[in-house]
Amino acid sequence: FFLLKATRSFPPNFLCLPGNPAMYSVTQAEALAFVQEGEPVRLNCSYTGVEYSHVLALAFAVNEINQNPKILPNDTLGFHIYDSLDDVKMTYRVTLDLIFKTLIFFPNYKCGFERKLLGVIGGLEPDTSSRIRDFLGLYKISQVKSLIPCIPKKGSDQFGFPPLFQMSPSVSLQYLGIVKLLQHFGWIWVGLITMDDEYGENFLQVFEAMLSQNKICIAFRDFALKNFQMKSFDQLFDVYFRSRPAFMKSKANAIVVHGDQSIYAWITHHIFFKMMFSATSDEYNMNSAGKLWIFTAQIEFFLPGLLKGLDMRVFHGAICFTIPTNEVFGFQTFLQTINPFKSKGDGFIKAFWETAFDCSFPTTIISTEVNEYCTGEERLENLPATLFEMSMTSHSYSIYNSVYALAHALRMTIMLYGLNDENNYSTKLFSIIQRISFNNSAGDKVTFNEHGEIEGGFDVTNLVTFSNYSYVKVKVGSLDPQAPSGKDFVIYEERIQWHKNITQLPPLSLCNAKCEPGNSKKKKEGEPFCCYDCAPCPEGKIAKERDADYCISCPEDQYPGKNRDLCIPKTVNYLSSEEPLGIILISLTFFFTFDTTLMFFIFLKHQDTPIVKANNRSLTYLLLVSLLLCFLCSLLFIGQPHHITCFLRQTAFGTIFSIAVASVLAKTVIVIAAFVASKPGSRIRKWVGKKLAYSIVLSCSFVQMSICALWLSTSPPFPALNMFSVAEEIIVECNEGSVTMFYCVLGYLGFLAAISFIVAFFARKLPDSFNEAKFITFSMLVFCSVWLSFVPTYLSTKGRDMVAVEIFSILTSAAGLLGCIFSPKCYIIVFRPDLNKKEQLIRKEDRRIV
Repeated sequence: FFLLKATRSFPPNFLCLPGNPAMYSVTQAEALAFVQEGEPVRLNCSYTGVEYSHVLALAFAVNEINQNPKILPNDTLGFHIYDSLDDVKMTYRVTLDLIFKTLIFFPNYKCGFERKLLGVIGGLEPDTSSRIRDFLGLYKISQVKSLIPCIPKKGSDQFGFPPLFQMSPSVSLQYLGIVKLLQHFGWIWVGLITMDDEYGENFLQVFEAMLSQNKICIAFRDFALKNFQMKSFDQLFDVYFRSRPAFMKSKANAIVVHGDQSIYAWITHHIFFKMMFSATSDEYNMNSAGKLWIFTAQIEFFLPGLLKGLDMRVFHGAICFTIPTNEVFGFQTFLQTINPFKSKGDGFIKAFWETAFDCSFPTTIISTEVNEYCTGEERLENLPATLFEMSMTSHSYSIYNSVYALAHALRMTIMLYGLNDENNYSTKLFSIIQRISFNNSAGDKVTFNEHGEIEGGFDVTNLVTFSNYSYVKVKVGSLDPQAPSGKDFVIYEERIQWHKNITQLPPLSLCNAKCEPGNSKKKKEGEPFCCYDCAPCPEGKIAKERDADYCISCPEDQYPGKNRDLCIPKTVNYLSSEEPLGIILISLTFFFTFDTTLMFFIFLKHQDTPIVKANNRSLTYLLLVSLLLCFLCSLLFIGQPHHITCFLRQTAFGTIFSIAVASVLAKTVIVIAAFVASKPGSRIRKWVGKKLAYSIVLSCSFVQMSICALWLSTSPPFPALNMFSVAEEIIVECNEGSVTMFYCVLGYLGFLAAISFIVAFFARKLPDSFNEAKFITFSMLVFCSVWLSFVPTYLSTKGRDMVAVEIFSILTSAAGLLGCIFSPKCYIIVFRPDLNKKEQLIRKEDRRIV
């Protein structure tokens, strides 16, 4: 790791500010902690342009601040770099040197011998920051962590003082962004790969809880060995033949990777070696190639080093979360001035220059074989972007802001406490850093939250690799917690390039195929909630969307479709006068009405004939009018029901039919009474006449009218929408109000018809030339048959068919009365007038007497 140290020396007013970007990995523990100008570099080191750009960003920030009199007008910054060599002992050693040891040399500046450490910019590795934090916390020295967000180890705040500020957004925010990404694409079956150490355990503890809260299941957990290297035959054999990580056999496509560079080496070695040597390479290729890799922000720093020894094309299409950056004015111009022969005090530039331009300096040549000498005329802008970026990278931008944060905090400290050398600036600096807020030269606002984390978000980038082992990162989205709700996470799917082995776009990562519409999830016993079976929706319910948790009922005015995946509006159903059935019934109504009217006029025209007189003209007219009204009342049942039609139709039908049946009963009773009265000494003679007939009709009708009046006064019928009788229809019907009263009306009508049938049956053989009893008997038989069959038929039908059944019963029963009683008489009146004579009546009576 590298440390950025701030000191004050006086006189003159001068500040030395050493820095710490991670630069390279060193394998020799005895290497020097600092390389001074002129010393030959004999370390076995590996440099990358991205790593060296962090040093240049640090130097550029220091130069900018020194040239800006508004920040530290009377002080000058310098920097010094320490390297822990990735070794625990060296970490503690250089930290102690930083705090206690007097350093004489600072690049380009002469510092005084009396210095006080003000702040430190920590290294990349969380272990490094944690170790030096133990010492820095004792002395209340602030540490600014410039690069990678991480979860601190348990117990890292054991001193009760957290002097650690993070120049990157909250790690919890990054995890939330990953969850939002998974939710955006519907990836609910996810694998996790992390390091086999305490930081990996902390990552799983936090991230798994977030996944569970958002209904995302974990398919597997893989742990990569820290500092994984292929050194021994046992490791080679283990990777080739024995081990088989879960990610290679799992069908989970989305995999979240959290860790350092060794985890990516571990993944790529397993994939390629298994594909090369496994007898079932097709299976491995199917399950491990074309995965949806999701990388945390650490990947950006490790990518350049990974490109050297690994084929990164396996990660093509990966989605990475990166720290946002911005174009800093003057940085590219600064880079164009870099020259290895003019950069005094830079102990790293020559090593980088030799690696980047494949040349050698005379002072660093150990062997006699030299391909080309470095001239200093080489230009950084001519290097490939994968080797060196002229724009400021995300991590370089964080280092740049770290320097500015310490400088602004120091400026505010001086303003508040003055230049008194006795002031303990390192202690005061901590409380001030958390409160500072400034705009850097790129125009971005830098502010810390209450947790010591910089306020901001993340960019979402797509890793696009090429056959020449180069790559580009394409911005495909962003995570901005300050954005309005619903716009805080944005993904542009059309910009994403997926792995070539992914055939379905957008790709899926599910435990099982999604349930199609019309089906709902059914839990599998012993499986996570993301694994389920699909069950068809039950009758009457639907599931509109895929993967429905449960089926729902349609609104009352809709019904499920055939596939139970949508609700279809119900059709409004009633017996309309415009449909064929309605037209037929109306035609029959008018036909029978016309026949009844015609018969009425025939009887009226021939009212003085014997056949009309013999059958009680007044009752005949009353019966014909009743039958006429019976036919017409059927029209109340046709058309959309309204309050008035519902109120009248059943009661009108019951009352009018009661009058008609009562008239038939009266006619039969009159015939019997007349026959009995004709006997000598009969007392019934005084009752025979119109009074008896009218009394029978009125009394029988009064009972029915009383029932109807009670019905209308208590529970009158009303129009209603029947949503449930027929699944596909809304039946507009008349609710009877009281079904009991409705069947009372029908029951009383049946009672009258039964009495009429019995009376007519016994009177059918009375000696009368124009005796109607036979015809009345048959008409009542038809009437009773119709209404006895009506009840079960009515109860078994629904909607307009139910109404049609009642209309048909009304027309049929009324037509039965009309045809059986009046047709024979009309036939005699119209076609056999010779039989309609008084002589014919006397002749028949004489024959019967003889």
